[in-house]
Amino acid sequence: MTGIEERTIYDVLIERERLGSTGIGMGIGIPHGRLPGLDMLYGIFARLDRPVPFDAIDDQPVDLLFLLLAPESAGADHLKALARVSRLLRDRTVCEKLRGTDNPDALYALLIDHTPSYAT
Repeated sequence: MTGIEERTIYDVLIERERLGSTGIGMGIGIPHGRLPGLDMLYGIFARLDRPVPFDAIDDQPVDLLFLLLAPESAGADHLKALARVSRLLRDRTVCEKLRGTDNPDALYALLIDHTPSYAT
């Protein structure tokens, strides 16, 4: 997909996690990093059948992951994408729906067609 070796991606993500966990709480992790050789942003969503330890701020395991990979030169675009993903996944209603469907089209729609529910 990205043309970058998996080990290179892994190393960048581990380096970022050493700065502090990207587990934002409520079972959500947003691992991210910048990589040389990328020409665009990549986002990959995964819902895990079994939550994994993630050293999240609330010490809860993570079952929703959104991996964000950005070109090394992305600058503000990387931060804007990270903020947007974070806002989306902090919406409890969206997370309930992400956890409640196995339909790929429904998952995709939830991730791209988001209108805040303002639910807490």
